[in-house]
Formats: sequence, structure tokens, C-alpha cells
Amino acid sequence: MKKLVFFASGSGSNFQSVINAIENNKITASISGLITDNPGSGAIERAKKHNIPVAVIPFSPKSHFSIQIEQKLAEWKPDLIVLAGYLKKIPDSVIESFKNRIINIHPSLLPKYGGKGFYGQHVHRAVIEAGDTVSGCTVHFVNGEYDRGSIIKQIEVPVKPDDTPESLGKRILIEEHKLLPNVIKQLIK
Repeated sequence: MKKLVFFASGSGSNFQSVINAIENNKITASISGLITDNPGSGAIERAKKHNIPVAVIPFSPKSHFSIQIEQKLAEWKPDLIVLAGYLKKIPDSVIESFKNRIINIHPSLLPKYGGKGFYGQHVHRAVIEAGDTVSGCTVHFVNGEYDRGSIIKQIEVPVKPDDTPESLGKRILIEEHKLLPNVIKQLIK
């Protein structure tokens, strides 16, 4: 059975969508662990409810951060690493060790509205301010640049004339919860 490791900083709703898909036998995999930089992350509670090990590794610019992540990954031995709302840059050493085995979900149609500082409501606000009529979500491979890895799959979501960043974000999140499990299922076959 393929093993997944998740990285999350926020509420963990995308993480939960994959937990649900595994429990409903839509994905044949197990989750070895969750790595988070945020001790207040909602993903931690979701992991605990499902007996998934958690490692809280606060970000630090020193190599200690990279070493701790590498040690956890060596322990958990993932076949695929999934970034689901993780806001820190993955260390280059980890990207090299897991080349084409790290994916990220992003709340826009990359390459638009990607990069450092483009996450959550910041993305949706930028889409609305630009007057775009379509947004969506993307799953892509992770490389050394924020949101620049090869695109695996995208789903489009129309932007309504009366959308707020919050209303657009809610509709995109619904699609993220479908897209991420589907891509994982495809990749681990």
C-alpha cells in the first residue's frame, strides 16, 4: 500500500478530503504522518481524530528545519508527499530527494496568481481585482520555485459578478476537495 505524508499549515480541509477518500475506499493508501509549521493548525486535530502521527516543525531559516523534516520523512518513508495549505517553502534537499513525488494544491489556475504571498484570500482578491471571469484550482508538482512546478490537473470555477474573495474561495475549495483526492488516486496507481 502506498504511503502519503501531508504538510499543512491551516485548517486542514484538503487533508480531510483525502482522509475521507481513503476511509471510503476511493484511494488505496495510508497516511504515515502530518508535518505542520503551525502548532495551532486545524489539521492537527483532524490527524489526531484519525490516529495519524503529527510532527510540529516550526520554520527557522537555519538548516535545523531541513534536518528535522528530512528525519521525519526518513522515518515515515512516503511514496508521495502532499502539500495541502502548507505556507513554507520546502527545503531544496527534500525536493531533490523526492523529485516528482511532491505535489501541491493551489487555489488558482496556475501560472496565474502563484508565488510567494499568493495563498487563500490573497489569491481570490487578486482574481476579482483583475476582473477575471474564471478562476479555479491546480495540483502541480513541487520544484524549487513557489507554484512553478509542472501542472498535473486543473479545475475551472467561474467568477460571478457579485463574488467576494470569501464567496469565490468557498466555491473553489469545494472543487479542491474533489481535485486533490482524484490526482492522488491517479498518481499512486
